[in-house]
Amino acid sequence: MTRLEQQMDFIVEIDQLKEITRQTYISSGERKETDAEHAWHFAIMAVLLAEYANEPVDLLKVIKMALIHDLVEIDAGDTYLYDEEGAKTKAERENKAAERLFHLLPDDQGKEFDSIWREFEERKTPEARFAASLDRLQPILLNDATDGKAWEEHGITEEQVRKQNQHVKEGSVRIWEYLQKIFDKNIEKGKIQRSSS
Repeated sequence: MTRLEQQMDFIVEIDQLKEITRQTYISSGERKETDAEHAWHFAIMAVLLAEYANEPVDLLKVIKMALIHDLVEIDAGDTYLYDEEGAKTKAERENKAAERLFHLLPDDQGKEFDSIWREFEERKTPEARFAASLDRLQPILLNDATDGKAWEEHGITEEQVRKQNQHVKEGSVRIWEYLQKIFDKNIEKGKIQRSSS
């Protein structure tokens, strides 16, 4: 198989990302978004919001992370942020998926995709920390836009949203501060349940 054929096959394979449904609703509240829609939104956010990263970032790398980070969910499925049971097997499922999917590419590109995906997952570089912040920001904005629809459906609590999203501040203190206002507003409205303490 030629390099071009491998690339074309991969492009067709990843079209499946359009069928992976997330728990977050699109802003109209009419339906849940797909992983592909999430990745596009995340990439646009990187272009628009790079000035709020805590540290200078390589924007192209952040965009690549946005576009690559959920490809593994073609095989592994989407694991909802607040799904504690699903979280137990998430890494294993996603690693297996990365092994299969990225091996479909020519060797150099497969290694690059795998490296970018792992860098994003580890959150140790400025790009990965900022990308992880945007990955969390995106569904929060949509939850706010839909009047907390997914939060209410899942009975999400203040403790859960603050704990599961606290690493946002590692990539962008400004975005973390913005999120606090969204959380506070939705807790006040009863869309996010108050913690019992």
